[in-house]
Amino acid sequence: MGSSRGAVTLRRIEPADWRAVHSWASLDEVCRYQTWGPNTEAQTRAFVAEAAAAWERSPQHRYAYAARSGGDVVGMGELHVRSRAQRQGEITYAVHPRVWGRGVGTAIGAGLLARAFDGLGLHRVYATCDPRNLGSARVLGRLGMTREGRLRHTALIRDGWRDSELFAVLEDAWRGVGGGD
Repeated sequence: MGSSRGAVTLRRIEPADWRAVHSWASLDEVCRYQTWGPNTEAQTRAFVAEAAAAWERSPQHRYAYAARSGGDVVGMGELHVRSRAQRQGEITYAVHPRVWGRGVGTAIGAGLLARAFDGLGLHRVYATCDPRNLGSARVLGRLGMTREGRLRHTALIRDGWRDSELFAVLEDAWRGVGGGD
């Protein structure tokens, strides 16, 4: 990337994005706090193929996006509708380490929240992160999400049971902060 803070755009993930996704999904530092990875090429191909296929399902509950900056796919984000009746969803994201600290995660999150609230009419969106993942917690705070608490032993990962910090934002609060930076 030429600039330290290029514009980030989100577009539907496509099967051809698997190589870009694999460039970070195969790295220990990206997967450190996750239940998945480091991925093999076959695992990444299957994940991306499934994420792309979800766009064709009805009703749709999973919206996966590739994040582009400077012409490169530098991350991805997903919006999962957890309850249409209760108008609730969850966001997740991953960013290539070469662009960590450049606002890419925040841009992905802001794009996902805009789609959740403006596009799908959701009322509440949440996200979780490992308590040790301070960078992700900062991103969620920048998005206007409130830390609601800690869920204990939510995932078994490589170094043992992982707790999850729970963050959420309601539609009125999100609109009040302008969707984050």
